[in-house]
Amino acid sequence: MANILVVDDMQAELELICQYLTKAGHETVTAVNGEEALHQAQTTRPDLIITDWMMPVMGGLDLVRQLKKQPETAGIPIIACTAKNREVDRMWAMKQGVKVYLTKPYTAEELAAAVQTVIG
Repeated sequence: MANILVVDDMQAELELICQYLTKAGHETVTAVNGEEALHQAQTTRPDLIITDWMMPVMGGLDLVRQLKKQPETAGIPIIACTAKNREVDRMWAMKQGVKVYLTKPYTAEELAAAVQTVIG
């Protein structure tokens, strides 16, 4: 069981992802933008972060950059879940430190497989 920080500005998406993860036996903490997620990551030290890419205040790309700059959060693996499905988007996310890039919509099984890939 892992402690997972889920970041998305859409309440329905947050609830759906948390439901998928809870059914798989994980605990979740949530944030509605990258700025809030950065604070949560520093205080809760999750085992994994699952983040949307396009959000107000601070998007996923900026969140990943900030997390990777700080020694206390640099090692936290990140899964991006986004509607951006161009190969250039995927490539750029991976260069910034994202471990798995999922495009919406995805299934509970696809999310579970991504989590398993990242945290074992």
